[in-house]
Amino acid sequence: MNRIATLLVLSVCALAPLREAAAADKPNILFIFADDWGWGDLSCHGHPYIKTPNIDRLAREGTEFCRFTVASGVCSPSRTAVMTGHFPARYNIDGHFAWAHQNARRNMPDWLSPKVVTLPRLLQQAGYRTAHFGKWHLSNNMIPDSPLPSEYGYDEYGAFNCAGEQMPVHEDAMHAIAFIERRHREGKPFFINLWIHEPHTPHHTVPKYEWRCRGIKERTDQIYASVLMHADDRIGQVLDALDRLGLTNNTLVIFSSDNGPARAASPVELGLIYDTATGAGWNIAASKGTTAGRKGYKASLFQGGINVPFIARWPGKIPAGKIDDVSLISAVDLLPTFCELAGVKLPDSYKPDGVSQAATLMGRPYPQRETPLFWKYPSAWPPRKNRPYHWVSYAIMDRHWKLVANKDLSYCELYDIAADPLEKHDLKEQKPEVAQQLMRKIADWQKTLPAKPDPSCFSSERQKNAAR
Repeated sequence: MNRIATLLVLSVCALAPLREAAAADKPNILFIFADDWGWGDLSCHGHPYIKTPNIDRLAREGTEFCRFTVASGVCSPSRTAVMTGHFPARYNIDGHFAWAHQNARRNMPDWLSPKVVTLPRLLQQAGYRTAHFGKWHLSNNMIPDSPLPSEYGYDEYGAFNCAGEQMPVHEDAMHAIAFIERRHREGKPFFINLWIHEPHTPHHTVPKYEWRCRGIKERTDQIYASVLMHADDRIGQVLDALDRLGLTNNTLVIFSSDNGPARAASPVELGLIYDTATGAGWNIAASKGTTAGRKGYKASLFQGGINVPFIARWPGKIPAGKIDDVSLISAVDLLPTFCELAGVKLPDSYKPDGVSQAATLMGRPYPQRETPLFWKYPSAWPPRKNRPYHWVSYAIMDRHWKLVANKDLSYCELYDIAADPLEKHDLKEQKPEVAQQLMRKIADWQKTLPAKPDPSCFSSERQKNAAR
């Protein structure tokens, strides 16, 4: 028996280096997705009083991709694109998930189907340990029979804006660090969605960070800065854990935001509000996000709503301290990109709207996209005086052109988005043939979209209401 035990021990010891080598072949992936964090809300982007030293560190040690765009100006469709690699309109997810009757009125499902191909499930099937910590919002907490995050390919999760127990918003980093430590002991590669709450309303302030911001004159600015600095510190705690465990060099870290910053359309008095998922905090009067000159804010398909920070760090693989203002990367590209980096073959039956940008992340010349990017959002027409940039219902970006159009395609504007990233010069009169061609592409894309959402994604409450 002793001899057998000895042989077993020797066998395990011999396999351990092989296991560690296999794990080292697959990079860990940490995807940090903020909520309403504007382009200008980073100290490395020149903000006058918000200090974000940990995100600034990622920028110093990695590459900033200035032309990155998310797939919507609001939360749920933006997150759908990351999860599926598809334009969210393919699932009739055009706005944020809310109450069942509100989803029905907007021709939306009540949740993203767990049957579709998802990024975490692909990685999980390839041997990754997968986790989600933070905001979910691929359903909502007011839909109690919606699928839990575990049904989409996560080994572990702690979340809010989902069915079941709501994780406290400030516990995201704590759970992520514990998960990383366990995976390190196992010798397993990991994928983590760290989808932080900040700076979405309600703004949940903490005395330590309000004290740090005590020198800021305006109370609303002080609140906004304090929640962003708190978020930056939690990001720093996770980065420090990677350093402590010796995992930094084999971990791809990305920081981005689900859409541009929220702003009140009209003056609002500062006050407290209550959210059923996250609790009490300050209202939108304290939403002081900036876009660094981009038009529009959250819920707009102009650049202020969809062109957000995107910083990627992987020491030794992604160039350090570089700014890329050429490469057109979209949120729908993340699934094929992460899968290529992880050595995961996409299913033959799955056709993403995105393309792998693995080579682009590594600093190689950016290849032109063969197919356009599309956006859909139910915006009001004609434009409202207090929301002049929130009338766009459809947008297309094709090479260096961007065209935006209203809901019946009766009006459009055309921009050379490479030469004019702030969308100051409408060129549809000078380039009518380009505008007409892009309008035809939008019309053709519309024909590929489903008329109705998948009924299997309807809640019991919605089914009861429909039967009445």
